[in-house]
Amino acid sequence: MTIVHTIVTAKETGERLSRKEGLAFKLRAGSEAADVELKPELEFQKMLGFGGAFTEAAAYTLSRMSTEKRAEVIQRYFHPVDGLGYNMGRVHIHSCDFALGNYTYVQDNDTELASFDISHDYKWVLPLIKDAMEVKGGAFTMLASPWSPPAWMKTNGEMNNGGSLKPEYAGLWARYYAKFIEAYGKEGVPIWAVSVQNEPAAVQVWDSCIYSAEEERDFVKNHLGPVMHEAGLSDVNIVIWDHNRDIMVERASVVLSDPEAAQYVWGTGIHWYGGEEFDKVEKVHDLFPDKHLLFTEGCQEGGVKLGEWFTGERYGRNMIGDLNAWTEGYLDWNLVLDETGGPNHVGNLCDAPIIADTTTDEIHYNSSYYYIGHFSKYIAAGAVRIGLESGVEGILSTAFRNPDGSIAVVLMNEGEAARTVSLGLGGEIATCELAAHSITTQLISL
Repeated sequence: MTIVHTIVTAKETGERLSRKEGLAFKLRAGSEAADVELKPELEFQKMLGFGGAFTEAAAYTLSRMSTEKRAEVIQRYFHPVDGLGYNMGRVHIHSCDFALGNYTYVQDNDTELASFDISHDYKWVLPLIKDAMEVKGGAFTMLASPWSPPAWMKTNGEMNNGGSLKPEYAGLWARYYAKFIEAYGKEGVPIWAVSVQNEPAAVQVWDSCIYSAEEERDFVKNHLGPVMHEAGLSDVNIVIWDHNRDIMVERASVVLSDPEAAQYVWGTGIHWYGGEEFDKVEKVHDLFPDKHLLFTEGCQEGGVKLGEWFTGERYGRNMIGDLNAWTEGYLDWNLVLDETGGPNHVGNLCDAPIIADTTTDEIHYNSSYYYIGHFSKYIAAGAVRIGLESGVEGILSTAFRNPDGSIAVVLMNEGEAARTVSLGLGGEIATCELAAHSITTQLISL
């Protein structure tokens, strides 16, 4: 007997991850075809999971809220049943733009890294990660990313405004990653992977550092990969690119076509700021099918968009597009920001799924929070994407088989009108009602 739980979030109805009467599957009449046909016999990538970034901005903002409100946010993200079930995270290796200022873990010109010390993170970032781990019930699949080497290691002599890593410091900078991984490990926070550089093709007014594709390849091949192995950290994965989809094929190809570099690389990280070019994500998979794909950052730019619906739909559209193109995990950017869309030490204000108003002690859940939940709550770590054929225009869809055998189907209607679509599974068929501007998860237990 097929049992279906139907979960809906819709713009005009007030439904937010709301359980509704489940779909009723019935035997098909003859050769009756479905608009959306599930093909469980076809299997694609296995999911790592979903999560967000433990930035200093997020951790500091929550430290300014009441104990009860801070605990509420942690519960609503990380609890496996009552929250979004996040099992992944991202943390910045010393400062990023969503920090309170530029900082590093070493004193200037310390070429021995003798002064290396992560105590800056003891104040806000590590306490948030540890409290989240407690609610989650264990460690995260944690990605660590640097935004810039220390100023003295760079050609422009500052952490902000681009510049490049001085060649003579490449080995030292690689050892810095190892020191960070070891230090976080000692704090009980294992690092699953590091990316080489956040957004290596962008000169930003905040912490940034430029690498050409060839420079990234050579840094991995000659420094980061060997240093990680020498330090006994070969089980920590290396992610390249960590930037937009627009030129990811060219960037990934330069690194992954070099066997000496590729041996150290787990896969390619992507952001969404350069356009929704999902065909390029799939192209990288097709070129390098033994390597992996991970969405490492996305957010709504331009400050807080409280109550807006387009932000949630942006998440849903991008998540379905990337997941259908072999992406194995999805990492949102800041878990939470304050009422201004910060703090950000250069004023690069953004939105987040949860906004914490530090003046009124109120928590606001944006549409993006609920849209993410339609994936993260029902597509478990270890789920495998299955075949899906859709003959209906204007409805986005993806489907996964969970480790427990259940099938999660996500259907999204961005249109102004309600839609009715049929869903086919084996010899059965069901009718789905999709409200205007809605996202629906059908959790099917066979």
